[in-house]
Amino acid sequence: MVGHYPPHGGGVANHLDNLVRELRKRHEVHILTYGPIKPRDFEKEFVHQVHVPPVYGLRGTSFAFSGSKKIARLHREFEFDLIHAHFVGTTSFAGVLAKEKTGLPLVLTAHGSDLEHTAKLALGRFYVKKSLSKANAVIAVSHWLAKKAMSLGAGSVRVIPNGVRKLGEVPPGKGDAVAFIGALRDYKSPETFIELARHFPEREFLIAGDGPLRRRLERNAPPNVCFLGYMKDVGSVLSRSALLVLPSRREGFGLVVLEANSLGVPAVGRRVSAIPELIRECKNGLTFEGFDELVNAVERLLEPKTNRKAGKIGREVASRYSWKRVAEEVEGVYRHVLG
Repeated sequence: MVGHYPPHGGGVANHLDNLVRELRKRHEVHILTYGPIKPRDFEKEFVHQVHVPPVYGLRGTSFAFSGSKKIARLHREFEFDLIHAHFVGTTSFAGVLAKEKTGLPLVLTAHGSDLEHTAKLALGRFYVKKSLSKANAVIAVSHWLAKKAMSLGAGSVRVIPNGVRKLGEVPPGKGDAVAFIGALRDYKSPETFIELARHFPEREFLIAGDGPLRRRLERNAPPNVCFLGYMKDVGSVLSRSALLVLPSRREGFGLVVLEANSLGVPAVGRRVSAIPELIRECKNGLTFEGFDELVNAVERLLEPKTNRKAGKIGREVASRYSWKRVAEEVEGVYRHVLG
């Protein structure tokens, strides 16, 4: 496996953490990730790293070339069957170069901002298109992303969505707050959530996340907004909430929708990217385009009877997304590329 991995945070690291846990029940799985890190004790012999400069631009390119050499050295020791790279760009290009050095088949998983952001950059587009064309198999976490991958040169794409991890033993439906969970960056549109809070002054609005916009948002936020910072345990936030709002301008998958649904919390999300694949309109939540539509959707889903019904359907929807099932489908891709 090649990509971000704990102790790194973020969506790719969480995806890999859960997928590797399942695959290790039947396979020996090694990981190559960005260093310097201190691997967790229970797996330190399986987690390898490449030290890269902490400079945007240099970091990814350094990983691509140094990482491919590291994979080739590790292959001589462990005799891998295949390489699976996560995030299409410089990370996957490490896999492309390693494939050329070792002859191992290469599987890629596209996660979202790789095809939505990296592919728009001059050098990034080269890494993305080269990776997609050289891979033996491409996986996308949503149908929307699969179409993007094919438009960028992938021959065929298998859609395997994320799974939902267990969020602890928190009682569902106990809170009445409105929650935002995510990085405080432009594409997540947290300022939309702040503006929404002004329309519901009697309701508590929780922001779980950190990022470069935090100070500006705190200065402009009304008193009913509470900034919690980065929260490892999002279940504790959702247990205080009646509703999740996802105003992102792009989302490769939108896992937080399913995490909320798993605890009986319905969601409102912008009608972009893969969000309509997760939010079934008028079932486990609602989608919106303009701000007035967002306000109306929140009003509807905060009505107790509607909220309970949408929360119940949400739990049923989330139950279909298990990491066990994800791992089994990924193994099917492995079997295909290995013949």
